[in-house]
Amino acid sequence: MTRLIFLGPPGAGKGTQAALLAKDCEVPHISTGDILRSAVTAGSELGQKADHYMSAGELVPDELILDLIEERLGQDDAQKGWLLDGFPRNVPQAEFLQKLLEQIEQPTDFVINLDVADDVIVARLLQRGRKDDEESVILNRLEVYRQQTEPLIEFYRNRQQLVSVDGNQTMDAVYADLKRLVME
Repeated sequence: MTRLIFLGPPGAGKGTQAALLAKDCEVPHISTGDILRSAVTAGSELGQKADHYMSAGELVPDELILDLIEERLGQDDAQKGWLLDGFPRNVPQAEFLQKLLEQIEQPTDFVINLDVADDVIVARLLQRGRKDDEESVILNRLEVYRQQTEPLIEFYRNRQQLVSVDGNQTMDAVYADLKRLVME
């Protein structure tokens, strides 16, 4: 079974790498964005609550995200493993996730941190050409990441769960490193 959490700054390649690895490991790639969209589409009670916030252009509260994660990890396809991407985003979410995983007896194998230098992140995101990918916005997103999400690196390092992978390589080289790590 494969149960991994992906961390890294925006533009590090978490989603791309997690999707590739999930396919090879035959487990679901679970991202908070996908969970929110699926719950809204399904019209579940949690989805309707999430839709209320999303339609108003507001952030979906942590409590609701946590409920959606719990619901998603309880689904049949997640029983043989999963790759979490974009969650947890802060230490309180990580603490909740630890308790939840103990409760449902699905411990994390390890947490992968895609380590990428800021200048590489900025260059990658500028190349994507999305309208919200201008340099000032990217630098702000990196600052928010440093403040809110980067403390997770220390959180998981203290639990001997963190493995860093050099994300400054080509996509194929990063994937080869990840595959070696997971398939060993």
